[in-house]
Amino acid sequence: MNQQLSRRRFLHFSGAALGTAALAACQPAAPAATGEMSEEQPAAERVQIEFLGMPGSPDLIPEEQELFHDENPNIEWVLVQQAQGTSRLEQLMALVVAGTPPDTSRVESDVYRTFAHLGLLLPITSYIEADPEFSAPDYWIQPQEDNRQVYQGESYGIGSCWVAPHFYYNVSLFEELGVEPPSNDPEEAWGWDDFLAIATELTVDVNGNHPGDTDFDANNMERWGVNWPTWWIPLHAAVQSNGSDWIDAESEKIVLDTPEAIQALQNIADLRLAHGVMPRTEALEALGMGGTQLLETKKVALQVDGSWALSWSWEIEGGIGTAVLPAMQRPGTDMQAHLVTVVQDAENPDEAWELIRFLSSPWYQERYCRSGLWLPSQNALMTPESIADWCVAPEHPPGYELIVTEYAPNYGHYLTMPVGYVKAAETAINPVFSQIFNGEARAEDVLPAAVAEANQIMEDEQARPTS
Repeated sequence: MNQQLSRRRFLHFSGAALGTAALAACQPAAPAATGEMSEEQPAAERVQIEFLGMPGSPDLIPEEQELFHDENPNIEWVLVQQAQGTSRLEQLMALVVAGTPPDTSRVESDVYRTFAHLGLLLPITSYIEADPEFSAPDYWIQPQEDNRQVYQGESYGIGSCWVAPHFYYNVSLFEELGVEPPSNDPEEAWGWDDFLAIATELTVDVNGNHPGDTDFDANNMERWGVNWPTWWIPLHAAVQSNGSDWIDAESEKIVLDTPEAIQALQNIADLRLAHGVMPRTEALEALGMGGTQLLETKKVALQVDGSWALSWSWEIEGGIGTAVLPAMQRPGTDMQAHLVTVVQDAENPDEAWELIRFLSSPWYQERYCRSGLWLPSQNALMTPESIADWCVAPEHPPGYELIVTEYAPNYGHYLTMPVGYVKAAETAINPVFSQIFNGEARAEDVLPAAVAEANQIMEDEQARPTS
């Protein structure tokens, strides 16, 4: 490695890296390590390229390996099984320290820059620039792709896809109530006040009362108007919709202490605390249901969830509908996804690149877009002809192409997480989020100090030597 990672530094960063949840919803369960071999070429003549983590769906991997081996008969793609009781991120760092790193790996966006900073990842800029397809200026959806790939002038990975939070609803519920559902068109996004009024109308206790009615019983509910989860991806969407950022692109400092960000976060908390249109944590725990079940049982009218949830939500009884999130000041959502990378100590980096390239090909991405799990990051999958081929029923409801072509690329913002961000969030930001969303504190009273502490932690982490 260019920068050797000491055992002490490994322990320090692995503890920080594991502090927050990454995009687990997009990560299928990992099967045992596999590497299908063709009969035409013995294993001894093939270069083995290990990939740590699951790049896609376990059900589709065998077919993908077969095609990759057909196209690259000199390379064997081997999936490295995730160790029992160990996160993939911790496992990667442990393998590097032990001197037995995999050649390639899935890396979540929250630790991508930290891993690059530590010298764990191989710069692949030269490979991208030498590739006539990947280097074309109109190949990727921009500027989001450069925002996530490039760290200090180098690309260390390629984004697998995009995902973005938006509304889901049960079509039959809105038909029964005679309520016009929200739209997939960002130009027709509900304003925040309109959204609150409709969410109040949709919220009802077992006696038919709504929030604000004298006899409204918040402890005996028939249905809530909305469920807006309070983890960072849905919250980033809210912050963006109020015209603010989570992290400033120029300074790479957390800016959740701006008036707009504070108001956005308090708005989400007040859905539960002030307006009574969103279930409290204890109510959700008592129900024991996920977002899809809440929609299917009609306990929640509008569910905020990632676009990946479409891959299973489309099957609900009553039919699934989707829509853009409400606009506080403007339409806005988060765009995120894991990256596929070449590990710094890869023994055969050229062959490792061929695997990364395959995992970033239109063929590979399209199959997961078709299932509803991913949104495209490649413009080739955004043409009317391509959309008409993969963005179709039954997985995609009518109008979903507007989420794909208008909402995500035009109003989606990538949350760049600088070196040390995960530790800063775990130490300083997440504890005050708990206070805000549990009603123990107002955002304006606790966020300024928390942001200052978090930025100092990031500054200290970035100044630490990597050896």
